[in-house]
Amino acid sequence: MVGLPGSVTLVGAGKMGAALLHGWAAQGLSGEGVAIIEPQASQEIAALAAARGFRLNPPMRAPAEALVLAIKPQMLDAVAPAIAADAGPDTLVLSILAGKRVADLAARLPNAKMIVRAMPNTPAAIGRGVSGAFVGPFVDAGRRALAAALLAAAGEVEWVESEALLDAVTAVSGCGPAYVFYFVECLTRAGVEAGLPDDVAARLARATVAGAGELLRRSADASPATLRENVTSPGGATAAALATLMAADGLAPIVSRAVAAARRRAEELSG
Repeated sequence: MVGLPGSVTLVGAGKMGAALLHGWAAQGLSGEGVAIIEPQASQEIAALAAARGFRLNPPMRAPAEALVLAIKPQMLDAVAPAIAADAGPDTLVLSILAGKRVADLAARLPNAKMIVRAMPNTPAAIGRGVSGAFVGPFVDAGRRALAAALLAAAGEVEWVESEALLDAVTAVSGCGPAYVFYFVECLTRAGVEAGLPDDVAARLARATVAGAGELLRRSADASPATLRENVTSPGGATAAALATLMAADGLAPIVSRAVAAARRRAEELSG
């Protein structure tokens, strides 16, 4: 497997950029080959840069093997002129800018050829994220592997064959953590309505979802349906609850509508 690059420039060290940076550092990346472009760097990023020998906002820099774009999408037009020289024809440009397509990036970074788009999600902050990724038309196998190594530092990587499918990735995994957190909110509220104290209901709901997620992760050979069936006794309390959740107007159609709405909005933002 291809390892991390010897030189990388990270543009933007907000939540997602910082998550990637911490993942790279955890895998041993260090030294002046790493440049961080973040005018409003947090104390955490400044401390990490100092500890690892990364260059924070260097006045001069040479093109790196990889240029990782982790700024807000609306900042691209303003930032692109300052980083255009960082993106040569052999540079891997890895963008996690939602809604900015390969053509948008190529138009603003005219020398860039090797462009990869990715959509990570917030569990990347603890190394448990998942990224959907798409390679532009000129990306070779080596740059694709390099992109995979950079993204894998923050979690799993799934490749899609069509750039348009990144909108579906956004709707499922990019937005997905928010769906799970909202479910915990709803489960907590339902527990309170059932008579539990607020704090007890909150702890039970949080621990239940966290534990079920970990069980799902560790049970790679079992489908979610199998795991569900394993805790559902015929005629029991779980079966009674699932009869409501699995009704024709239950959870499945609501989730389908939610994902469809997120995908439509992602398509609109991609313009």
